[in-house]
This record gives sequence, structure tokens and C-alpha cells, in this order.
Amino acid sequence: MKNRQPLFHVVKRDHTGPGRQIAAYVAAVVLALVVGAVLLLIQGVEPLTFYRQLLTMGIPGSRYPWRSVENFIKLFVPLLITSMALALAFKMRFWNIGGEGQFIMGAFWAGFAAMKLGETLPQPLMVLVMALCGALGGGLYGVFVAALKVKWGTNETLLTLMLNYVALYFLQYFAETKTDWNFFLDPGSARPKFAKFPGNAQMITIPIGPFNLNLSLVIAAALCVLLYIYLNYTKRGYEIAVVGDSPNTARYAGMKVGKIVIRTIFLSAALIGLAGAFQVSSAGILSTSVTNDVGWTGIVVAWLAKLNTVGIVVASLLITVLQFGCQTASTTYPSIDANFANLLQGVILFIVLAADFFIRFKLVRTRKEAAK
Repeated sequence: MKNRQPLFHVVKRDHTGPGRQIAAYVAAVVLALVVGAVLLLIQGVEPLTFYRQLLTMGIPGSRYPWRSVENFIKLFVPLLITSMALALAFKMRFWNIGGEGQFIMGAFWAGFAAMKLGETLPQPLMVLVMALCGALGGGLYGVFVAALKVKWGTNETLLTLMLNYVALYFLQYFAETKTDWNFFLDPGSARPKFAKFPGNAQMITIPIGPFNLNLSLVIAAALCVLLYIYLNYTKRGYEIAVVGDSPNTARYAGMKVGKIVIRTIFLSAALIGLAGAFQVSSAGILSTSVTNDVGWTGIVVAWLAKLNTVGIVVASLLITVLQFGCQTASTTYPSIDANFANLLQGVILFIVLAADFFIRFKLVRTRKEAAK
């Protein structure tokens, strides 16, 4: 019996320049928007008008355009920091899928500081304490998994995934348990409801005319620069790259792999916890939906950007514009759900993955061998 050969086989391309990659990613985004346009037409919505409102986020013609920008920043900053932090772990081939849980724990402990300390501290010091509590809470939640990985070789993907739900149910317990000791809840409400933070726990803003610049955006921009320098121009950043490529090579070179893993994952989770602290400080209240799914979306952003720092900033902007723009456009088009952004995001991801495959590989027709 003759062995059947496949019609095509995969061959790796010799050259894959950055220009080709950028062109392919731009084409992928355009193709995703075309797919979205077809879906909009099916629902009776004019695509160009919808996309114009989406991309401008309802700012033109608005009586208070600066408020749209302020709300956009509140969505953008947590996603940007979380994506950067996840990329830090992914560069080391540590698959941190626990961004949601680490974000929740950061938000919870920042909220704990806000409600426990009350009006005792001035605003700058209070915001700093909340940020430190959030970073420590998220960092310890993540380093627990790293320690188990180093000591017993446990699967970090499963552990971080399961701890997401542990953190969520932990927060829900405080959200739904109305007792005298639960100072998180509003005592004046008949049903369990989180109380608002005191005024000094609100995120600091810098007034620029009628616009209030959220200080978290300035800190996020500084973190991007620092992480870029850390990863590309420091010894510790080099160690992360070596451990990610080959732990055995790192050990042969005298690097303490376990210490590097624990240090890096603590930093990654602490940054995610910091993002959670910024989120609740900007919102002024805790919520069971505090993450806005940034732990999951951050994974998408990190992989869309190929773990590149500049790429993460661009991808975070794109995803936030899609999310915020769809929320704005859905007020004009009730037939379009605000989750339409998630659909476009998924289409973009799949098309980018396909584009990335064809950038690096090509299909070659298999030659037919002469029958023996």
C-alpha cells in the first residue's frame, strides 16, 4: 500500500523583517474592521458612521469633551500597566494567567488601607500608602505561585488561573456579608453595598484648564520607560531573557534561576496589584467588577505586541479605543452591544496570529514521488 503524502508542507522563511511584520499587523487590523463592518451592515448599522463615533469616542460635538478623555485614561492606565507586567513574566516563559486575581488583591488591599485609615492622612500620603498596599498585596499573591514552581515544579498556568477565582470569591464575600465588622460596606444601606472611599483616598489629579490629568497616567508612562530600561539595559533584565531562553544555560552560567523567577514574578504581580490600587483610587470605591477584565485583556495585548514595550503601549491604546469607543457608540446604536469591542478584539487577535504564521512560514506544495 502506498503512503499518502500531504499536498503541502510548512517551510520556515529565511527573512522576516520588522517592516513585513508591521505591514501584516496593520493589514490584520484593517481586515478585522472589514469583518466588523459586514456584521454592522447585517444589523442595519452604517459602518463608517459607527467607526467614526468609535474612533473619536464621541468627543466631537460633546459639551464636555474633557470628561471623555478623563474616563478613557481610567480605562487605559490599568490595561497598560497590567499588560507590561504580564509581558515581564512571559519573557521568562512563566505563564502568569493570574492577572485578574492579582489585580483584585491589589485593589482589595488598597481599599483596606483607604477604609481603615480614613481621613487620618493627607491625600498625597494616603494615595502612596494605597499604592504600596496594592503592590504588596498583588506581589505576594503572585510570588506564592512562583515559590511553589521553584520548590516543587508545579504548573503555574493552572495555579494562577485557579487563584483568579479564589480572589474573586474572596472579594465577593466582603461585598455580600453585611455585619458590624465589615467596614467595607455602607452602613446606611439596607442591602450590602460597598461604601465610597474618603476624599483623601481619591487619585490625585493635575488641573489643566477644565481637564483633570489623572496622576496614574504620568506614573504609568514613567513605568513604561523604567521597564524598557530594566529589560534592555540592566543585568537583571538580561537574566530574565536568559532564563526564558534556557534555564539550564542560565544555571551553567552561574545564575540563581529560582531567585530570578521569584524576584521577577513578585515584580510582575506587584505591578498588577499597583494597577488595581490605581483603579480603585480613581473610581473612589471597590466593586466586584473592579478588574474590567484587564487580567485577560492584558494577555491579548502582550501577545499582540510580541512582548515589546513600545508595541504594548500601541496595542493598549488600540484595545482601549475599541472598548471605550464601543461603549460610546452603543448609546447611539442600541442594537449594538458594548461588547462588540470584544468581538473585534477577538477577530484582530486571530487574524494577527494567522498573519504572524504566514510571516514566519510558508506552505510549499509537496512534490509527488515516483511510484516504486
